[in-house]
Amino acid sequence: MDIYGLIGYPLGHSFSIGYHNQRFADEGINAKYVNFEIPSIDEFIQVLGSNPDLKGLNVTIPYKEKVMPYLDYISPEARAIGAVNVIRVLHEGKKIILRGYNSDVIGFTQSIEPMLEDYHKKALILGTGGAAKAVAYGLKSLGLECINVSRYEKEGTIQYSAVTPEVVEEYNVIVNCTPLGMFPKTEECPPLPYEALTERNILYDLIYNPDETMFMRLGAEHGANVKNGLEMLLLQAFASWEFWQGKE
Repeated sequence: MDIYGLIGYPLGHSFSIGYHNQRFADEGINAKYVNFEIPSIDEFIQVLGSNPDLKGLNVTIPYKEKVMPYLDYISPEARAIGAVNVIRVLHEGKKIILRGYNSDVIGFTQSIEPMLEDYHKKALILGTGGAAKAVAYGLKSLGLECINVSRYEKEGTIQYSAVTPEVVEEYNVIVNCTPLGMFPKTEECPPLPYEALTERNILYDLIYNPDETMFMRLGAEHGANVKNGLEMLLLQAFASWEFWQGKE
């Protein structure tokens, strides 16, 4: 039986295990999807060594960047983003070949593109992690100019205190790539001037649990077009399977 799985820490909120195992059952695929909850990236080699039938992995927080030095090949997209969330595992004799890709960018880009109008030219990306990098890559490929927003002073980013009503009017696409608002802390949301939002704003949240985050609710109350990350997740899970099958 082929084994696929997810590496990350912690994995309590993982969507992938249910999705992929359901798909294997529905399509009669002789495979199983397993969570590999590893507290350190150093244990990655152990996962490979103890699972000889491993054919593919997804990678989640906090290892999307840390796993890259272990890989034999990284796709141009994943290298440009600086994050890998899909690994194809090939066995050539006793040698293991690891090929890294990024399906976040595919899922996100396909999900947000139908929402965009001509007046959506600039975007705020909340957060600076691996998912934020994939979102920036995707938005730029769709022709949008992007700025990252961080809680801390970082080069090339602005802080939340600099996000004024004028900024959300100009940067009218806002993508939440932070865990703020994720279950169980559903009352949290990024500190933004929500009262300045209008129907010209898009608020896209990568979070999918709960279905409607506080970020989305406050946006919708002011007429903004809002969406959660579930469709992105489904699209990137489908893309993962394509990568694992060698369809690049």
